[in-house]
Amino acid sequence: MQGFKRFAGAGRANWVRGLATWIAGAAVFAALSGCASIDSSSAPKVSRDDSWAVLPVVNYTETPQAGLAVEAITQSLLTSSGFSNVKRYPANLNRETLVDPSERGATDRALEWARKENVKYAVTGAVEEWRYKVGVDGEPAAGVTLQVIDVQSGAIIWSATGNRTGWSRSSLSSVGQKLISALIAPVTQ
Repeated sequence: MQGFKRFAGAGRANWVRGLATWIAGAAVFAALSGCASIDSSSAPKVSRDDSWAVLPVVNYTETPQAGLAVEAITQSLLTSSGFSNVKRYPANLNRETLVDPSERGATDRALEWARKENVKYAVTGAVEEWRYKVGVDGEPAAGVTLQVIDVQSGAIIWSATGNRTGWSRSSLSSVGQKLISALIAPVTQ
């Protein structure tokens, strides 16, 4: 009987140590993965063969040309997901500058261009955060909203918004790419 009590006590201690190890591992995993939040509407039925355009992404941040970075990442992710007919609006339609980075008229001009090009769907949106946070660690943080527009009707058929932070050793473009990839995943699958 004495041996059984020792065994039960050792088993319980091993179980508690195992649980503590699992909890610590889960906490480390959660900490290393960064924080993210995404809200999305249900994805429309689209074809990879349809014509697509990436329109201007309005930059509401203090970071110069953050909208252009989001556009480039979005176009790359669409193309790498098998969308074979993706166009980018002409550069002269977007007047994003250091002085006025949030000019919304560029999107209207680019949408008109897409109609003339007979594009079926367009991706546009806004970037709300694109920076390294101030502090000792300087963590990267990105906040992006994307929309898919039926070009002919002008109707928004899908929308998603999200934000993500990384750790001090993460690059801002890496955090942004992970966020944008997660945002458009429902459309590209």
